[in-house]
Amino acid sequence: MIPCCIRRRFLLLAQKIPQYHQNRFKCSAETSDDSSDQTSLLMRLCADRYYVSPGVFHSRTCTYGPLGTELKKNIHEQWWTSVVRSRAEVLGINTSLYGGTCQEPVRIVNCGAIQEILNQNSFTKEEATQKIQKLLQDSVPVRTSLLQGALQQYIQALELVNRKLPFGLAEIGWCHRPDEQLRHAPFCSSEVTESLLVWFCSPRTSSQWMDFWARQRLQWWRKFALGPSDFSMCDVVDEELKEGAARGIKVLYKFPWGPETLETLWSLGDSHLLKTHQGTGTKLRCRDGRKSVVPHVISISGNMDLGMLSYLFNSLQLLKKTDRNMKLYQRTALKLHPTLTPVKVALDMGRGSNLELRQVCEGLLQEFLDAGISTWPGYLGTMLSSLENLHTKYDEMGVLFTVMVSESTLKNGLLLIRNRDTTIRETMHISEIKHFLLKYISASDNL
Repeated sequence: MIPCCIRRRFLLLAQKIPQYHQNRFKCSAETSDDSSDQTSLLMRLCADRYYVSPGVFHSRTCTYGPLGTELKKNIHEQWWTSVVRSRAEVLGINTSLYGGTCQEPVRIVNCGAIQEILNQNSFTKEEATQKIQKLLQDSVPVRTSLLQGALQQYIQALELVNRKLPFGLAEIGWCHRPDEQLRHAPFCSSEVTESLLVWFCSPRTSSQWMDFWARQRLQWWRKFALGPSDFSMCDVVDEELKEGAARGIKVLYKFPWGPETLETLWSLGDSHLLKTHQGTGTKLRCRDGRKSVVPHVISISGNMDLGMLSYLFNSLQLLKKTDRNMKLYQRTALKLHPTLTPVKVALDMGRGSNLELRQVCEGLLQEFLDAGISTWPGYLGTMLSSLENLHTKYDEMGVLFTVMVSESTLKNGLLLIRNRDTTIRETMHISEIKHFLLKYISASDNL
């Protein structure tokens, strides 16, 4: 689900409602119009090109389309690889969405039961209040953060790391958060996909680890960006520090309406851990060299939905080009990083013997899929389009390469391949195409 705060930001900007006022990014009226147009364009493009469902314009919540789902999955996989798979001291966990702490502000309540109590004329006001309170007490709490679930698994994880510091617990999961952008609509909450790394370390090295992870996280966000300078970092001011935190750092993205926080790092000391495991202080101790200490906690939580949105904005390019007739036109492209882009290859065919060309396409499609190359079967489309219109469509989808099968392929095995980023077209033999694509994608992964 796309959080309704993000979707609402789309709509506000698309309607040219005044921009959010930020301390460091104040815009002129002309700049506000430009950012509004850019946001409106991206919103329409995402709906037209299968990133979000068409209902985004008319509903309070919406779902991701096929390409949006794949993009989000790719971002999650890269986060998991960076945080968990590449680090022996970080363990992956999966905690429950339900049954959080009693203090959780979001709970699942049977509205029908409440309405039934209110409709009972025989109840006095006090009796109705008591029954509703009982109903609320028995309701199921829903987590608003992944942190508590990770802290609860701390003692069990100690056995896996031989009670040795440092180590971490990581998770990606849904949370329900009260929507801060819609406080005038108190019943509007949003489902947010949160990423979390909880790092347990020695009290004497917690400050150094905080700086280390801040650099790592900013570097990770910038790694997949077309414009890395739009991602930045700043300290959390004292007035905004959460309870029990000694320090905070934000990773920000500069959206058209101003900077938004993608990820927050908190230095929490040992207070949250001691509070979670009250009365078990000796079980919390770990080895720090020759000493036995209760570790300090560093929490690194990110909003992956907002992170996905930042990459969509960052990859959007509007370029003015001239066609063969020297007519000026605007080219729109989503230049997503090759590792993140949902579709690596679009497979299409030119005019000719449809049956034979389709058979070649089907063989190539299976070969690409077997090799793990995500491929769009454009040749299955029933509407004939010019080559220029196909390129426009695939550029807006963010497709990395377009492979065209034609009569030349049947005669001498030559394909036409076009690169999204350079727009250069070149011929390549059909026997070389898979190796070329795998080599290109692998090189992008290692950048």
